[in-house]
Amino acid sequence: MGIEVKDLLSIHDLSTKEINDILDLAKTLKTQLKNGEQHHLLKGKTLGMIFQKASTRTRVSFEVGMWQLGGAALFLNANDMQIGRGEPVKDTARVLSRYVDGIMIRTFSHDEVIELAQFATIPVINALTDLMHPCQALTDIFTVLEHKGRLQGLKMVYIGDGNNMVNSLLQACAKVGMDISIATPKGYEPDAAIVAEALTVAAETGSKIVLCEDPLEAAKDADVLYTDVWASMGKEIEQEDRREVFVNYQINQNVMNVAKKDAIVLHCLPAHRGEEITEEVLESKQSVVFDQAENRLHVQKAIMVLLMGK
Repeated sequence: MGIEVKDLLSIHDLSTKEINDILDLAKTLKTQLKNGEQHHLLKGKTLGMIFQKASTRTRVSFEVGMWQLGGAALFLNANDMQIGRGEPVKDTARVLSRYVDGIMIRTFSHDEVIELAQFATIPVINALTDLMHPCQALTDIFTVLEHKGRLQGLKMVYIGDGNNMVNSLLQACAKVGMDISIATPKGYEPDAAIVAEALTVAAETGSKIVLCEDPLEAAKDADVLYTDVWASMGKEIEQEDRREVFVNYQINQNVMNVAKKDAIVLHCLPAHRGEEITEEVLESKQSVVFDQAENRLHVQKAIMVLLMGK
């Protein structure tokens, strides 16, 4: 069990075996935690956590995760660091590499994370950029595996904005042979290069990828329904315009009616109830969004162990 790459910047960089190793270790760590067993696999190690975007789940899950693994985590607000005053990313990378054992970053520019990893001599974990959200997508397929017992051949349906979340879901589903249908308004499709990349991988794994504009068409016979906010962080200025564009891109009872009867519902949170998802669906028995939120802890612990425990 292990990961050959130094960093986790994108799910595309992982092999299917490496993804399965992450999921297997996450399951083991979760079981041990529930049984009250300690697993100080990163004892004495420190994670530096750079935040340029606000967070609830990311900060708490990584910080608690490091503590449960026997290590420590440092919250580094970019506004309080020299990086927030113009220090080059490459200098920050080399300095932090002398102090800590791993870097987690949640920021806007994906290129910034790539540069950080290029100059750091320690593992870098992408905890979210405007382009990708790999830790969340790995958590999502882990949650599906828990509730469905398998991934290959299942159909995930994503309805909403073609944002960083759907970009990473495309990569994850393609790697594990899970079908994914994506319904977005015209002009809000996922990144074209990532779609092309995922299609190439899907041809090898048997995953089916469908992009369309009709949510009901996409949701037909879905095993998993997924959505995210209509305006991601940094896009708040577009909120009012997006409400008009996305008004029909909501997971509601009409959508649930065309999915499979045992379909589960995912949302990476925070949710805007009454916009991308109804209160009725979010609070229904088919919603597993809080299991999903908890699983950020277990999956990210597995990622940290496999990267930082080498």
